[in-house]
Amino acid sequence: MKKWFKYIKPHLLYFIIGPLCMIIEVIGAVIMPKLLSMVINSGTAGTLTVGSSLTTMLLMILTALVMMVGGVGGAYFGAKASVYFATDLRADAYSKIQKFSFSNIDKFSTGSLVTRLTNDITQLQNFVNMTLRLALRAPGMLIAALIMAISLQPSLSVVLAVTIPMMLIAITLIIKNGFPRFGIMQTKLDELNNNVRENVTNVRVVKSFVREDHEIKKFHVSNRNLKNAGMSARKVMIFMHPTITIFINITTLAVVWFGGKTVLSNGMEIGDLSAYLTYVTQILFSLMMITMMLMFSSRALASARRVRELLDEEVDMTDINAAHTDKQITNGQIEFKNVSFRYYKTSQKPVLENINVTIKPGTTVGIIGSTGCGKTTLVSMIPRLYDVDEGEVLVDGINVKDYSMNHLRDGIAMVLQKNTLFSGSIAENLRWGDPDATDKELKNAVAHAQADKFIYEMKDQFDTMVEHGGANLSGGQKQRLCIARALLKKSKIIILDDSTSPVDTATERMIRKAFKYELKDSVKIIIAQRISSVMDADEIIVMDDGKITGIGTHKQLLAENKEYQEIVYSQNGQKGA
Repeated sequence: MKKWFKYIKPHLLYFIIGPLCMIIEVIGAVIMPKLLSMVINSGTAGTLTVGSSLTTMLLMILTALVMMVGGVGGAYFGAKASVYFATDLRADAYSKIQKFSFSNIDKFSTGSLVTRLTNDITQLQNFVNMTLRLALRAPGMLIAALIMAISLQPSLSVVLAVTIPMMLIAITLIIKNGFPRFGIMQTKLDELNNNVRENVTNVRVVKSFVREDHEIKKFHVSNRNLKNAGMSARKVMIFMHPTITIFINITTLAVVWFGGKTVLSNGMEIGDLSAYLTYVTQILFSLMMITMMLMFSSRALASARRVRELLDEEVDMTDINAAHTDKQITNGQIEFKNVSFRYYKTSQKPVLENINVTIKPGTTVGIIGSTGCGKTTLVSMIPRLYDVDEGEVLVDGINVKDYSMNHLRDGIAMVLQKNTLFSGSIAENLRWGDPDATDKELKNAVAHAQADKFIYEMKDQFDTMVEHGGANLSGGQKQRLCIARALLKKSKIIILDDSTSPVDTATERMIRKAFKYELKDSVKIIIAQRISSVMDADEIIVMDDGKITGIGTHKQLLAENKEYQEIVYSQNGQKGA
């Protein structure tokens, strides 16, 4: 409860006023039958006068108005409190995700994270809203109506003593069977979201391989699983309302039967019987509202557990213990000392094994090797996208763990294999590199990235809107914009992870030339598959199976390194390239 009170406390006033308003409505609902019974009793006794009837009518109208104010107030403050609760919770959950390392994110699927931020928190919002409206109203109505009923005719209350426990037992059995099924349903919703997201994100690949039918079948399986899980939960919960209705009808019939006999024997007045029936209905409907809360709580608890898992996830990569939080990257020298790393800590074979290399400030370093040899993993250690298992990574002589995360990553620019752009204008995407970049700086950056030509051919140029994921741009265009974005960052370390492969060799040559002069004081790390991308580098690192097999210039490696020779000969088709 302490975890959730954090989101209640800032809006505590709404959480208090809402239920209090509902109590006002309850008081009015309990008074109304009593007023009506007074009119009926006076009428049957022949003592009803115009004055007394008008007085009672005015009291009933006033009570109805007070009830309306209470009901509207309860609904308003309940909605306001629940919306603020959900907004703060969602913001906190989103902030937590932003702090996650890649290994944290790997524990949750993307679809699961989206579902937890949207569907699960919405379930909690609805539950909070309903609880604020019913948590005091339903028990308050139950207790008040029960007291009034017993005070009117204690002997008839034996009926309630029999039917209410029986109804509660039936409801408990239904909820006990239904609760676990809602947790399964949310899991199936995660799977569906993952399926849809994967398909929509990679729609071009799906269409190019003519795999629409396959993806439709996959979706149908996920959709059917969600349907079956939902039906499994609802098949149990649909018995809730009919069960309650049966008990209400049985109780009403019993009260009318025994109450009628009491009236005939002059043990009870007709108006009191009418009021008693109203109170019985209020008691049973209060129980129904309580069971509705319990029914909703079964799904809300499943959602709360999933959101709690997200909030309680321990971020395994922080800068809390950093020794130099004020330090910033000034030169860009990088040193790997005996670095080893495994994605799955239980696996025997490491992805990186005993890596030792030093990259000097201002140099251009190429990294080349077979697919899956650990090139991307190696550079991911520099901005702490992952932490090493053994050894250490130093930047400017300081362990990367001793920098603040912001200062470390602010000094490093990365252009990833997957060219990611965001919805918004081209200018807005470029300013991810530098939010304060001037128009002139934008133009220089796109010119150096060889993106200026296609931008100026567009009608709105820098104001051209980029669709979700850059769907209205080609792969090469997106990649050049990503390179321009990295250039704007003006970092001391820039990492190009196979990021020039979507562009032609002539454009790539121009980009490398711009890097050489624009970032002459920065470390430039180029991961590539093409020899032409790295052959002019100051140093080339050759990797194979998670190990460094050679370091040197193109000429040195061509003469001495077997793996490098194989790559060169396979691409150029001849020796001495």
